[in-house]
Amino acid sequence: MAYKITDSCISCGSCKDACPVGAISEGDETYKIDADACVSCGACAGTCPLNAIEAD
Repeated sequence: MAYKITDSCISCGSCKDACPVGAISEGDETYKIDADACVSCGACAGTCPLNAIEAD
């Protein structure tokens, strides 16, 4: 089960730095998680200051 970034994202980048497989990139409005690359470790969710990352 991959994770997704909700509209609450403020593009701080903390999730991108936490992802061990590089599945997170900066999108137009918010950061995006590549569901195919995500290994469902949850490291990104633990670093988000707004809890904007949830299981998909």
